[in-house]
Amino acid sequence: MGGPGDPPEGTPEGAPGGGEDEYRSVVFDESFVRAARLQEYSARERMSDHAPAVRRRPALHGGLPRQALILLVLIAVAFATAIYMGVRHPYPTPKAQPLEPLRTTVIPLAPQSAVPGAQDPETLYAHSPAAQYRVGAEGITLPAARRTANFSESQVVAALTTAKDYLVRSSLDPAVLTGGAVRSVRLLLNPQQLDQFDQGFVHPAADGRHEPTGWLVRFDPSRAQLADRKVRVQGRLEAAETDSDTLEITADHTLVYALKPVGSGAKAKASLFTVRRELTFRFDRDDLRMHQVQLISSYVQAGPLACADDAANELRPLLAGQTAKAGGPAGTDPYATGDATATALCGSLAKSAQPRV
Repeated sequence: MGGPGDPPEGTPEGAPGGGEDEYRSVVFDESFVRAARLQEYSARERMSDHAPAVRRRPALHGGLPRQALILLVLIAVAFATAIYMGVRHPYPTPKAQPLEPLRTTVIPLAPQSAVPGAQDPETLYAHSPAAQYRVGAEGITLPAARRTANFSESQVVAALTTAKDYLVRSSLDPAVLTGGAVRSVRLLLNPQQLDQFDQGFVHPAADGRHEPTGWLVRFDPSRAQLADRKVRVQGRLEAAETDSDTLEITADHTLVYALKPVGSGAKAKASLFTVRRELTFRFDRDDLRMHQVQLISSYVQAGPLACADDAANELRPLLAGQTAKAGGPAGTDPYATGDATATALCGSLAKSAQPRV
């Protein structure tokens, strides 16, 4: 008899000896079984439904065909190449043009007589040409903005607003006026102008390039202090397009400060000090986006000052009752409208510019 694994009639002729199955080397693992397209029905299914012995299994959706994978890879490579060529284009990126340095002119205006004074600053304002001036930032009004050939209305408004912010920080902030920190002003400047700004405060000089009083208004803290923080202001802002990439803002404002001697008591008389600032700002599109300015020119008339005093670093006002030698034969009125005309190193403060008290 044959063994337990042998057929009843023995091993067929020509079959491998020893009862070895010719398919024994084939391994039907689980993945092979699941991948089969045909599946045998169970005995119960064949008895109840009289179905065929096998049925076709639906195709598996667990993976993508090889062609689809190749196509996706090609698309990804093409997309990455397009991005790379867009970033690393063969044309050189134009270098930023260096900014024009600030040109500064500061002209002291010497009084022709003793500086008028009063204990109440409001009395001085009421009897001066600044009687109808507005207080603080309210005096820096924005004109109606209109689009230009290459700049939208919103961009013109942005330039005007940034110029006003610079005026407020550089001529109305009490900390700046009294010789304190200048960081708030510095933050509004185009980065290319920071070196010139810093050099002017480290090594001030009356050379038209390194005068701190061209960038901002500040008084000698050892000589004068604010008698009233309500600075009177009046002036105008104008916008114009200089080329397809540049907006220019011109600011012309007269500012009037009430001052008194440092350390003086409540009974000390106050006096008025007048500063006329004519500033020119330029803006490219990066400046508009970053809320920063290029200050190109600064023309300042300030008084009452003594011509002998250096006004490059800080202003040293003549206060109530003080006198100085007149700086020139004709008086200069910083309240006058129109283009500033004084060009001498020192001028005379017109009598009409002083309060009549």
